[in-house]
Amino acid sequence: MSAPSPALHLLEHVFGYRAFRGEQAAIVDHVAAGGDALVLMPTGGGKSLCYQVPALLREGCGVVVSPLIALMQDQVDALKELGVAAAFLNSTLDADEAREVERAFVAGELKLLYVAPERLVTPRFQNLLQRAHVGLFAIDEAHCVSAWGHDFRPEYLALSVLADEFPGVPRIALTATADHATRQEMITRLRLEQARQFVSSFDRPNLRYTIVEKKSAREQLLTFIRREHEGDSGIVYCLSRKKVEDTAAWLRDKEIKALPYHAGMDAQTRARNQQTFIRDEGVVMVATIAFGMGIDKPDVRFVAHLDLPKSIENYYQETGRGGRDGLPADAWMAYGLNDVMLLTEMIEGGASGEEQKRVERNKLSAMLGLCEATGCRRVAILGYFGEETHACGNCDNCLNPPKLIDRSEAAQKALSCVFRTGNRFGVGHLVDVLQGKLSPKVKEFCHDRVSTFGIGKDIDEPTWRAVYRQLLARGALRLNPEGHGGLEMTDSARVFLRGDEPLYLRARTEKFHYRGERDSGFDNPADTALWQALRKRRKELADDQNVPAYVIFGDATLKEMVRQRPGDHYELSRISGVGDRKLEKYGDDFLAVISQHL
Repeated sequence: MSAPSPALHLLEHVFGYRAFRGEQAAIVDHVAAGGDALVLMPTGGGKSLCYQVPALLREGCGVVVSPLIALMQDQVDALKELGVAAAFLNSTLDADEAREVERAFVAGELKLLYVAPERLVTPRFQNLLQRAHVGLFAIDEAHCVSAWGHDFRPEYLALSVLADEFPGVPRIALTATADHATRQEMITRLRLEQARQFVSSFDRPNLRYTIVEKKSAREQLLTFIRREHEGDSGIVYCLSRKKVEDTAAWLRDKEIKALPYHAGMDAQTRARNQQTFIRDEGVVMVATIAFGMGIDKPDVRFVAHLDLPKSIENYYQETGRGGRDGLPADAWMAYGLNDVMLLTEMIEGGASGEEQKRVERNKLSAMLGLCEATGCRRVAILGYFGEETHACGNCDNCLNPPKLIDRSEAAQKALSCVFRTGNRFGVGHLVDVLQGKLSPKVKEFCHDRVSTFGIGKDIDEPTWRAVYRQLLARGALRLNPEGHGGLEMTDSARVFLRGDEPLYLRARTEKFHYRGERDSGFDNPADTALWQALRKRRKELADDQNVPAYVIFGDATLKEMVRQRPGDHYELSRISGVGDRKLEKYGDDFLAVISQHL
């Protein structure tokens, strides 16, 4: 048998894995040989290894551009546990600590150095780069370079300087979220025209997508957590800071260990809550989108949205924070028509130019289309990113196929009502007209005299709202640019008015019944006891070293220990995630726990 390649040897003995996944091996070989690369790989797909392994293989230090302090801290903690000489430079270091890191960098004592983009382009750091031996540059979260994107960071634009100042040093740009336009922007702005592109599937098969219509959103969320994720770590996204605070407090009242996080909180409280979420188990973080990018916690078992995200890119990136360890996780969302109205008003009232507003409107329409989809959610998500797939069997529409009801005639009535009332009224008023309700507003505008007054008495209000959501999602209606939530018809309404295109709605059900197996634990009580004992020991070791528990070993590694029951160091070394350093450091601890439960 031939000896393993240097890359595979590093992967096994440093990181504890026996084989690369997907295109990891090709990426590592290409960058280690000095080539530039653009890598699109879903969250949890193993992007970090694509630059960490080449950095260890090449002479010099790999410099990693990272946008968030939390990510740097977690990555460096994990690398040090593996015995890798790694450090970061950011605002959490005092002057003496920063100088020591700079000295070690220039002296060639580091293999990986994490730095923020703002710092990298300063004259001081550019001088350090000229004096040090740089093995490669890795630009993480590279989609932040896109001015049209949801995470635009202007300082990323200055990273093109690396191509001019260090033409012989390979550069690898990585992201989990980029449509075709964003990809082209990354190539141009980061000067990666000659880079080899590695585009992996965007699919996250371990994520189960569920999207429900809002009724009582908090109660729906609580039911979901208690039924599916009691005691699990999770993230709940809300649109406003107030809603974050209120929801976190409400969940705590219901005995859920919940913490708030948003940009309006003082920095100390925000950092403390984030640290608690990362290091403790079973914490639910209720947050605005200010939270998440760069959070490297692998055991987030669910991501919930109480408000509609602005785009599928936002949704995909936010839900991607669940199940980074490859174990099952849920992406759950409750949405309603009011969400669409609010986000549209935010777009129209923003300071962006008309071209960007048009882009944002299209992205919101696609997001609404995903919510209203009656087919496989995964097919719709991957299709948005230009990837074809088949029905997944792991989303609400696949597990519990909706019964569809033909509402084509209702669509014609709904559109006619929009036209008869002047293309400027909101859904609540339109439903009153259709149902023949003499509200003060209906009387004020004499809409009891229009031909559509009372023609929809046989249909209840939730169904009419669903019809209008579908018509918005299908592009037959749009929000009136004058604001106030008014609807107006588009040219696309004609096919529905003529009856050329049908409109189907899902039959509403009060409860969603999951089908299929769920990896909720172990059937054997002895396995469950060992699992809990291993987790307890892991937590004790992590607390002793002031690191998150997953830095010691991830859940997937502990579960494999339960299944394999290794009896000595050699058998333990065959467990995925157990490298040489961790075997030496923790082997006896975990073997002792296993021995006690044999």
